[in-house]
Amino acid sequence: MAIKNALLVDDSKVARFALSKILEHRDMEVNMASSAEEALDFLSKNTLPDVIFMDHLMPGMNGVEAAKAIKSNPDTAGIPIIMCTSKKSSSFTDEAKNFGIYSILSKPPQSEGLSLMLEQLATDVEQGTLPRPESLTSPATDEEDSIILPTNSPAENINNTLTGTAESHAVPLTADLIEQISRSAVKTHVNNRVHELLNDLFDEQYVHVKRALEDTEKKQEARIEEHLKLLTELVDQRTRNLRDEVAAEINMNLSRELAISRKEMAKNSGFTAEHMAELKDHITSVQTIDTEFWQTLQSEAVQQAHEISRETAEDIAQRTIDLYVAQQKAAHSRIYTLGLAVSLGIFSVGIAWLSGLFG
Repeated sequence: MAIKNALLVDDSKVARFALSKILEHRDMEVNMASSAEEALDFLSKNTLPDVIFMDHLMPGMNGVEAAKAIKSNPDTAGIPIIMCTSKKSSSFTDEAKNFGIYSILSKPPQSEGLSLMLEQLATDVEQGTLPRPESLTSPATDEEDSIILPTNSPAENINNTLTGTAESHAVPLTADLIEQISRSAVKTHVNNRVHELLNDLFDEQYVHVKRALEDTEKKQEARIEEHLKLLTELVDQRTRNLRDEVAAEINMNLSRELAISRKEMAKNSGFTAEHMAELKDHITSVQTIDTEFWQTLQSEAVQQAHEISRETAEDIAQRTIDLYVAQQKAAHSRIYTLGLAVSLGIFSVGIAWLSGLFG
């Protein structure tokens, strides 16, 4: 499964900008939140991201507390969280992973290390081997930052000590405890203040750098545009000169060819006596050829006419003979029939006469 979108949670604009550029170069969709509270609100109202990059130290709810809230919610517990911090001790890394943090990303992030981490994350998501939190308690801090506090507040302990109503499990407010509490409070305040000042400084530097980049980009664009304009004018000028040179060369060639053509036409203008003699001979030869051809054609026509007349006469004669023969045959048939009829009549009369004689 490819990692396509991410949520960046960091109170520093510079840190968000730097990490977002690296992720965008990987064709990832990036959303940002400037605090842990804003990140939790984003997760409750929008599509869940494939990965969350969580800053460790932030004003208000820090990264560890935000991660605890995300892992405690069943809807968001499956989102892998990468903690962005400059604190990368082995104990912190192990405890963070037990807590549910997928990996630790050192600040400032490096493109190669981030790419390897995202590739491994994609493999773990596809194979279903993401680490699951063993505990939702915050990972321990360094020993020098750890403070063993009594159950009650210092004010309650002091009041209980003065009034004598302290419970059996109350810790006495000693000078060492007060010093430890003071040192821890001052250190926390100083760290928070330094963090705020650094963020303000980074934001101010980011604005200056962004403005400087924009000014440099505008100047560079203006310089490029001016250079292109000069280059265009130079090309137009050289093209214009070349066009004029080509036109002049063409005009010169045309003039030369026209002069040659005029000379040739002047030489060949009119018909000479030789030309007239050649033309007369040609006409005479043509007429001779036409006369011979006509005579030949005429003789062939006369011969064909004689043949057609002979064939027609023979056909008419044959038809006349056939008609005469047919008529003669018809006349003989009629005479034969008449004679037969007369013979039969005489035979009948004879038979009748003989019948009368012998009757």
